[in-house]
Formats: sequence, structure tokens, C-alpha cells
Amino acid sequence: MKQRVITAVVALAFFLPIIYFGGIAIELLAALLAGIGVFELFRMKGLAVLSFEGILSIIGAVILVLPQERWFGFLPEGTDKSALFYFVVLLLLGIAVISKNTYTFDEAGFPVLASLYTGVGFERFLTARSATDGLVVLVFGLFIVWATDIGAYMAGRRFGQRKLWPDISPNKTIEGALGGIASAVVVAAIYLLAFPGKEYFGHGSLLMILLTVIFSIAGQFGDLVESAIKRHYGVKDSGNILPGHGGILDRFDSMLFVFPIMYLFGVF
Repeated sequence: MKQRVITAVVALAFFLPIIYFGGIAIELLAALLAGIGVFELFRMKGLAVLSFEGILSIIGAVILVLPQERWFGFLPEGTDKSALFYFVVLLLLGIAVISKNTYTFDEAGFPVLASLYTGVGFERFLTARSATDGLVVLVFGLFIVWATDIGAYMAGRRFGQRKLWPDISPNKTIEGALGGIASAVVVAAIYLLAFPGKEYFGHGSLLMILLTVIFSIAGQFGDLVESAIKRHYGVKDSGNILPGHGGILDRFDSMLFVFPIMYLFGVF
């Protein structure tokens, strides 16, 4: 526990100033985290990230993360960066030809999905920061994730009886999941009251509370998805870059679901 707390304090001391100031720093941070996420997925699967497909997958994730206006001005006018990402997909599919079909269509699907999973997730994190009142929106999303995690942990320890999804994550309980949702709703209500001038991100206060329930469920589902990935590959943690916490995906798995869902519902 002591190691977890020290790592969390150090990480927050590093991340919070970057989140506050935004700009190029947070863009590079998001791209770096997405690249590390791809690396962890390749590592869990037992593949070399320093391979043609590994490098292409990281490049694909970075393309998805970085804003087009600042980083892809070299593209012809009217061309979206999604065309550049799809070119990476075409290169991955082309490996089947170069390898004389020893590298298959199914195998090409893994690096593409790895790019999308980490790239889109961290791109939405970045989009939240660059939105109107971006810092308020971004911190709101982070508070929902943190409140859900803490509430689920505390409620699960105190009241947990019925298993939520034992085949995927045997320690999670239904009571813990409900506690996480309740904690997120309370934190969201306080946060929305603290920023009344922000017009609740374009939504009414009641709708935002209802959406918070969805966001909290999405965050917990993202955690379960990461647990399913690790269970499939037979690993305990996605990595060891964060002592006491595991890897980047272990810490950001909920966020990779919450921010895309927030974007889908028009919060930013």
C-alpha cells in the first residue's frame, strides 16, 4: 500500500501541471501514453513491439491521438488524418503479401485494434482538455473515474457479498459496483454545484447526474475489459511502469472508456 501511495503522489505531481497548462505538453503526454499502451498489449500477447507491425501499431495510435491542426499540416487540404491512419492499416494488411501469407488477416487485426483502443481513448482525453472550459470538463471526467474506483473499493470491502463477474474479475462485487456509482453521483453533484457558470457542459444538471451513472458504469466496464484481456493472456498486470499499480493500461483502463462515452453523449 505504501508503494502505491508514493507512486500515486509522484504521478500526480507530474501529471497535474501538464493537465493544467495543456497545449503541446499534454498532447505529447497523451501520445506517449497511447504508445506505451500499445507496447503493453503487445507484451501481454507475447509479441515483439520492435517489429514492423508493432511499430506501425504505435504509429497508428499516435496518429489518432495528436491533433491534426498542429501535427499533420503537411496533409493535402481537405484530407483528414483518418486517411493517414488507414494507410497504416493498409501497410499492416500488406505484411500478408510480403510474408507470403505467413502473417494473416486475423493477425493484422490485433495491431489495428490495439491502435484504436489506446489511440481513440487518449485522443478523447485530449479532446476534452481542448474543449470549451476544457480543464473543467477533463477534471470532471477524471473525478468520475477516481470516485468510481474509490467508492467501489470501499463499498466492496465493507458490503461486498455477491460477485459481479467472477469469471473475469473474482474480487469485484455487485455491492462494490453500486457503491462506485453512488460515489460518482455524489462527487458529480458537488462538482456541478462548484461550477454553476459552466452550464453543466451544455446539459441540464439532472441530465448530467443521469449521465454520470452511465459514465460510472462505462468506467467499471472498461476495467472489466482490461481484466478480460489480462486473463486471456494469463498476466497479472499489463505492465510494471508504475510500481504498486502495474502498467499504464491498468491505471487508464476506465478512462479509455469514460472519455469516449462522454464525447458520444456530447459533454465536450
